[in-house]
Amino acid sequence: MDGAGRLARSLRSLRPQADLRAAAIGAAMLLRERLGFGRASAKSFLAKSSPTKPSLEREPPPRLIALIERHVPHRAGIAATVLLLLASAGFGIVRGGHVVELTSALSDTRNAIANSAGFRITAVAINGRKQLSQDEILAIGGVSGRSSLLFLDAAAVREALKANPWIADATVLKLYPGRLEIDIVERSAFALWQEEGRVSVIAEDGAVLEPYLSRRFLSLPLVVGKGAETQARDFLALLSHYPQVHAVTEAAIYVGERRWNLRLKDGLDVRLPEHDVSDALAELSRLDKEEKLFSRDIVAVDMRLPDRLIVQLSDDAAIAREKLFDDKKSKKKAGDA
Repeated sequence: MDGAGRLARSLRSLRPQADLRAAAIGAAMLLRERLGFGRASAKSFLAKSSPTKPSLEREPPPRLIALIERHVPHRAGIAATVLLLLASAGFGIVRGGHVVELTSALSDTRNAIANSAGFRITAVAINGRKQLSQDEILAIGGVSGRSSLLFLDAAAVREALKANPWIADATVLKLYPGRLEIDIVERSAFALWQEEGRVSVIAEDGAVLEPYLSRRFLSLPLVVGKGAETQARDFLALLSHYPQVHAVTEAAIYVGERRWNLRLKDGLDVRLPEHDVSDALAELSRLDKEEKLFSRDIVAVDMRLPDRLIVQLSDDAAIAREKLFDDKKSKKKAGDA
């Protein structure tokens, strides 16, 4: 008999016994789990093996905080914070006086975008201008090289143009993609108006066009006094019907906002009545034609009284007249003697 054969037989004889033992152990473990012994022991083992950690207990929040947490939507705090930051930034911009700069920057940005998209103003046509240049009209309307036709407010440009005293009316048309057309109706310089030492150029309707600085307006008639700018059109139209008087008139002076005086070129003052001005001008014209009134040595003619004409002599004329009167008086006394 060799040893190898005996060993093989002993192993085959022990295999059934090992299987029975394993089955018994499994059945015992299953029974312990069913009865709950295994779970308790496992829990006790885990409790013993794991380190204990202190539990953190949260104190109940105040009632106001609890109400806010219950009723306020989630992320409302983030929104409130963003709004607070925006409000702070807006307050800083307003308080620092940067509103105009911010508005201008935003406008330039959007215009730049529109220009890059093909809405740049490439052609401008302005019709009806006489006194104002094209650059002046565009500047008045707020149109610059940065403006885009897409974002140009035609109504705002029209109102800006009409606000200028030289422009009575305006029409603004946008012809896409890049043409701007402006038609204006200009006022005409009608007269010079002087009040409190200031001389201005006025239109026929009395609108003040600009201060009198240019000699190109030197030939315009001059009216003086408060309210004269609005009454000048009617009075100068009446005066033009009497060329004998109109030709020698240097200025028309509105007195007390109710009547006119004339200052002639030789310094003669003519005081016209409040009413029946046309009759007074006709009489004045007749006196100059027949009596050479304007050539006489007088300084004033008062026509305010309807039944008489009062003439004021110059100082030299008054002295000469008094001397003449004295001579006549002395001759008369000598003759009587």
